[in-house]
Amino acid sequence: MAGAVLVLARSRNLFAVVVLAGVYSFLMATVLVALDAVDVAMTEASVGAGISTVLFLGALYLCKSEEAKPVHKPWLPLALSIAVAVILVYGTLGLPGFSNIESPIHQHVVPRYLIEGVKETGVPNIVTAVLASYRGYDTLGETTVVFTAGAGVVALLRRRRRERKS
Repeated sequence: MAGAVLVLARSRNLFAVVVLAGVYSFLMATVLVALDAVDVAMTEASVGAGISTVLFLGALYLCKSEEAKPVHKPWLPLALSIAVAVILVYGTLGLPGFSNIESPIHQHVVPRYLIEGVKETGVPNIVTAVLASYRGYDTLGETTVVFTAGAGVVALLRRRRRERKS
């Protein structure tokens, strides 16, 4: 994954960037499988490596395949990115350790979902119950965003095709 990111950061060919981003997403899905988060891995593979790559390729069809050279040195965006990264790292210092049984989520939320989940939702699979019932509006919002992005790319491609014919 680190190698893909390094090559991705140095590449000026936008087609290569889109393909490498899809490869990175697929590698992330394999990491999620290794962490026993198969449902999240399937979502990452289908949305990150699949749909996003297709949408980016569609958008790339509408523009040039080479990135334009910057007119100035991008020091301000670089400084801003580093500042955001430092703030994010600082924010994670107060989080509980990975899979710490004493963390608040394992004390309150997880027991309620596991004990009351089937009774409250009627769904025997707890992952499905969380995604479709407890976080139903969130899942609906994510689906709406992906659909809207796809519809936008289709609309842009149709417009481009009409311009070529005339």
